[in-house]
Amino acid sequence: MAEYKLEVTTGDKQYAGTWDHIYVTLFGTEGQSERTELDNYGSDFSTGTTGTYTVKTSLSLGKLLLVKVEKDPFLYLPEDEWYFSKVVVTTPEGEAILFPCYRWISRGELVELRGGRAMKTFEEDHPLLIDHRKKELIHKKNFYQWKSLGEGLPNIVCFNDLSELPAEIRYSKSKSTESEIITLLTNIELKLKGLFGSTEKWESIEDMKKIFWCKKTTLSEYVSEHWKEDDFYGSQFLNGVNPNMIKRCSELPPNFPVTEEMVKPFLTEGSSLQKEMEKGNIFLYDQKRMDGITPRANYGELLHVTAGLCLLYVNQEKKLMPIAIQLHQQPSEQNPIFLPSDPEADWLLAKMFIKNADSMDHQAVHHLMNTHFLAEVYAVAALRSFSVIHPLYKLLIPHFRYTFHVNIGGRTYLFGPKGTLNGSSLGYDGLAKLMRRAHSETTYSSLCLPENIIARGLESIPNFYYRDDGLKLWNIINSFVKAVVEHYYPSDSEVCKDTELQEWISEIFTHGFFGNKASGFPAGFHTVEEVIKFITMVIFTATAQHAAVNSGQYDYYSWPPNGTLLLHKPPPTTKGQSSMRTILETLPDVGETVSFAALTWLLTEKYTDVVPMGSYPEERFDEPAPKQMIKEFQAELSYLSEAITARNSQLEVPYTYLNPADIENSITI
Repeated sequence: MAEYKLEVTTGDKQYAGTWDHIYVTLFGTEGQSERTELDNYGSDFSTGTTGTYTVKTSLSLGKLLLVKVEKDPFLYLPEDEWYFSKVVVTTPEGEAILFPCYRWISRGELVELRGGRAMKTFEEDHPLLIDHRKKELIHKKNFYQWKSLGEGLPNIVCFNDLSELPAEIRYSKSKSTESEIITLLTNIELKLKGLFGSTEKWESIEDMKKIFWCKKTTLSEYVSEHWKEDDFYGSQFLNGVNPNMIKRCSELPPNFPVTEEMVKPFLTEGSSLQKEMEKGNIFLYDQKRMDGITPRANYGELLHVTAGLCLLYVNQEKKLMPIAIQLHQQPSEQNPIFLPSDPEADWLLAKMFIKNADSMDHQAVHHLMNTHFLAEVYAVAALRSFSVIHPLYKLLIPHFRYTFHVNIGGRTYLFGPKGTLNGSSLGYDGLAKLMRRAHSETTYSSLCLPENIIARGLESIPNFYYRDDGLKLWNIINSFVKAVVEHYYPSDSEVCKDTELQEWISEIFTHGFFGNKASGFPAGFHTVEEVIKFITMVIFTATAQHAAVNSGQYDYYSWPPNGTLLLHKPPPTTKGQSSMRTILETLPDVGETVSFAALTWLLTEKYTDVVPMGSYPEERFDEPAPKQMIKEFQAELSYLSEAITARNSQLEVPYTYLNPADIENSITI
């Protein structure tokens, strides 16, 4: 008689336990066990518990291959899904083998679990496992299918509604409940104040401080006090929510005729624009890809969008200052170049129109498309291409937690014909066109931070904390990925013959970038180095980059004059005709303002089931080596977190968004 000891762990998620009957069958190279019920005295499978059970066989089953788990109803109780984390089986020979599951199981459902070390497809040597792997991938390809989001936009997962998602990739019940409560409380507060749905115009800038009673951050308060200041305005192009746009300017674009005389008063005494460009102190914000996109109609009249240009200068105090703004691409008498020496209202309006365009570009391109939607491409391709036993599936899947849920919800409530972003100056159709233009220009190197920084000439611009923290994070992720990938791929030849890996990158190239070779995205992998770089980019996108463009939204956008998705009046065409009253009339009305502010609250809220970057509560690797690599990864992230915290303690405006302690391990909101 042979005995197998099973340690069965029920997850600690809310309502994870079950009263139903659980059965297991063990499969080995020498046979299989009887179907055995797991039943101890008392309650089994309570939330967050591990139960020990014994499965007896007449003889040893040889090398253990699969564990089949089945869930049958207990009496006539209503369905209660069970969150089954893992089972560790200790064989009669004393070998302890991990069989990870980490998913919800419904009544009448069975799952067949692979255990032991991670395996690439060409390493399989048993007919049962080869067949099992083949059937698994056929099932996943049928279940996780691609569909079009729209012409020129990355393909998305096939599910139309959150109800279609399997339980293991939906929000936890606690997160769903917390999200609903925040939305409810926000709406109640705004309705009680009479702000929700109001079409009144703001009477004064100060009145906007009353939008929320209880939601304040140190930085949101700072923004409301300093939004007019040029040095704070300039700093946001480096350390605000959209640090992706400015480039070093060594030569003025021909359509931006800034003269030496115009900007001389704002440069170091005795210097010139040409000299400062040669020194690398002049930078350019250019929103040319928005040019010509028709804004949405508001009560029958088109709104106004400015595809503008802003020239910025690093002064002797190492502050980035705006020194010239042109609000449209083509210069003309009705399109003057605004300067800091112009009347206050003119200069403020010029800065606000640049920020309006930047806010829309940030939300649609750098936030939604370049993090949310691209992460979805990487996730769909991974689920379709990799077996759960594949080492890269084990490495990547924690970084796709909740990606489908948040994106499907976002396409309904945020980016959709009836979503909040439809209330922007461009509206849904205009934003979709902007995204198509941007995506057609997206390159692989632009998503790889070290190359992005060099291409934009931002290696030495001072006080660029997004760059400093981001490059350190990139290198830490890269070192971790390098260790894991080289452990499983000792040679380039192993990369070339891994059909699942090749299918993953092929699907990304096809469905994310439509086979566009000019994008620089690989259609296949030939070397270990290529795999390391690509996976580094994927993990960086789903963790650090998303945090950089998402976490500061309430800080910077909850104060509407600092950055709003909607402006009503046309931009100034002559100087000296505007006032603070003009600014109030240009800003969104009360109801529009609070709708955008409530969105930023929801997008930056902290939830109780957060998984911080580098935390892997789901134990998927069974080998000591990758477990040690994860520990070293976590240690490096911890060291960086301490350094960033120390740095921030010395800053008037701390940059916290790339502190690993505040970054989630996946895109969850």
